[in-house]
Amino acid sequence: MTTESPSLAALDTDWLNETYVHLHRNPELSMQEHATAVFIERQLTALGIENFRCGGTGVVGVMRNGHGPTIAFRADTDGLPIKEDTGAEYASRATGQLPDGTEVPVMHGCGHDTHVAVLLAAARVLWENKQGWAGTLVLLFQPGEETGAGARAMVADGLWERAPRPEVVLGQHVFPYAAGTVHISSGTAMALADALRVTLHGRQSHGSQPQDSVDPIVLGAHIITRLQGIVSRELAPTTPAVVTAGTFHAGLKENIIPDRAEFTLNIRTLTPEVRATVLEAVSRIVNAEAQASRAPQPDIEHIYDFPRCYNDPEHTSLVIAALRAELGEECVVLAPPVMGSEDVGWLGDSIGVPTVYWFFGGFPAEQENPPVNHSPYFLPVMEPTLTSGVRAALAAISSYLA
Repeated sequence: MTTESPSLAALDTDWLNETYVHLHRNPELSMQEHATAVFIERQLTALGIENFRCGGTGVVGVMRNGHGPTIAFRADTDGLPIKEDTGAEYASRATGQLPDGTEVPVMHGCGHDTHVAVLLAAARVLWENKQGWAGTLVLLFQPGEETGAGARAMVADGLWERAPRPEVVLGQHVFPYAAGTVHISSGTAMALADALRVTLHGRQSHGSQPQDSVDPIVLGAHIITRLQGIVSRELAPTTPAVVTAGTFHAGLKENIIPDRAEFTLNIRTLTPEVRATVLEAVSRIVNAEAQASRAPQPDIEHIYDFPRCYNDPEHTSLVIAALRAELGEECVVLAPPVMGSEDVGWLGDSIGVPTVYWFFGGFPAEQENPPVNHSPYFLPVMEPTLTSGVRAALAAISSYLA
C-alpha cells in the first residue's frame, strides 16, 4: 500500500465545475433522485465503468483493475426541502413533493451535489490512470441520506450480493470548514439519531371553560419543558446528548381547547447505551405527564433512526496518513465527534466491515461565520473545495488500491 494518489493532471476542472453546477441546479428530494440517478449512470457509462441501479434511485459503479483489495466509496445524492437564497447564478429553482403531496422548493443545502461531483471526478482520474493502481473500487451513489432510508434500501436491494464485498467503506462530507482542510475523528465520528412523533389526546372544550377540558397544549408544554431535564439532569455533564422538539401542532381556533396535539422530537446520542437511557426517559416523562394531566396514554411513534457513524481506529490511522501526505500535515485535523448523523455506517455495518468518514472544508479560510449545512445560504465555494475534495478522495482510495 502507498499514500501517493494518482496525478491530478488528468483532472478536467472545467468538467468538474460544470458537473457540480448541473447537480446544484437540479436537486431532488430523498428517494426521488430519478434524474440524478440517470445523470450518474450516463457519466459512468460514458467512462466505460460498469454500473447498476440499487435501492430504487441508488447507483453503483464497479471499477475492476486487476488483482488487489476491494474498497467502497460512498457519495449521497439527495437534496433538501429548502428554498435557496444564495444569490448564485446557478441557484436551484427546483421543486418537489413531500410524501404527503405538499409541493416544496428543493436545494442541495447539505452539499451532496459536491459529494457526487467529487466522486465522479475521482473515478474519472482513476479510470484514466489505471497503471497507477490495482484492485476493485465500488462507487456507491446513495439516495435518501437525509431521511435515513437510502443506505438501508440499497442493502435490502441486495447491494452486497450484487457488488464486490469491500474491506472498508470510505466517505466524506463537505462542511463549513476552511477549503483545503480535512477534519476527521477516530472512533465515534457522528451521532446516532432517533426521530419520534408524539400524539397527545385530550378533551375538547370552549376556551372559556377549561375546567371541562383535558388540555393537550398545556400537557405538551409541560412535557417539552420536562424533556430538557434528561440531558441536564439524567446524564452526566460529560455525556453528550441532544433532545430537540422540532415541531408542535395543535388547535384550529384561539377560543377552542383542542382534543389533541402533536409534536416531534429529534434525539442525538453517541453510544447505544446512552441512546437507550434517553429513549426510556422520553417514554417515561411523556406517559407520566399525561397521567398527571388526566389524559389518555399518548401515542409515541418512531419515525426513523440513524446508526452511529464509527471510524475504525486502525483504518482511520491509515487514511489520516494518506490525507496528510497529500494535503499537508497542517491541513488534516483530528477532531472530536459531531452530533449530526449519517446513515453511511449502515453500508459497512450490514456486512461487518469498517467505515472511515471525514469532513472536507468548503468555504474561504477568511470567511467569518460561514453558513451551516441545511441553511438556505449553504453554498460551498467551487474552488478549491472541489479540487481538494477530489485530492482527499484519491489519497484515501490510493492508500488501499496500489
